[in-house]
Amino acid sequence: MKTAMTDQLTPPGGWITPGRVRLKPLTAQTSTRAQRLLMHTINKVGRLEASNLFLMLMRNFRLFWNWLMFAKCLMPFGALPRRDTELVILRVGWNCRCRYEWGQHVDIGLRAGVTAEDISRIPLGSEALGWEPHVKALLQACDEFHHDRMIAEDSWAVLEAHYGERRLLEVVMLIGHYEMLAGVLNSTGLPLDTRLEGVLASAPIHTRNSHVS
Repeated sequence: MKTAMTDQLTPPGGWITPGRVRLKPLTAQTSTRAQRLLMHTINKVGRLEASNLFLMLMRNFRLFWNWLMFAKCLMPFGALPRRDTELVILRVGWNCRCRYEWGQHVDIGLRAGVTAEDISRIPLGSEALGWEPHVKALLQACDEFHHDRMIAEDSWAVLEAHYGERRLLEVVMLIGHYEMLAGVLNSTGLPLDTRLEGVLASAPIHTRNSHVS
């Protein structure tokens, strides 16, 4: 069953949008065969559908390629457990009110071991019941980074004890990277890919009163 966009889970204030697509993805007419083949390969290897994102970023191929080489080290080839990674990205997308990031990672998260119940609790952050201690600290860290541009000492101590220094640095870079990407996506007005609109609408994460206040 699909949930209408107006009834889907939505952050306070709604998703951020400039009201138009400011930077459109390349099309079949404006992209080269090599670009389309590269996009298809990346989607296949990464097991995702991010054609709009890739084709928009390919407007500056030098930045796109170097960004991709960095981003893949965090997702999907990071050292953190995939569920932890996806919960961080979902909370960042929610905090930044970035519908593209949220929709992408509802899809990716559900396929990476995140449950629909997990996703439905993301809007409540660390205050939701049932999180493991390190996940609670992860979500707190996302909020602290978003609001204060620094993870607080209590959250840091829990995460350091759980992950160690090397993976904790990845946590910080993961949060920072997806905060940056959310800003790019919000500013460009990039629309969610058509298939993912269907995935998001059909995901069992929405309720009759899905606008969180």
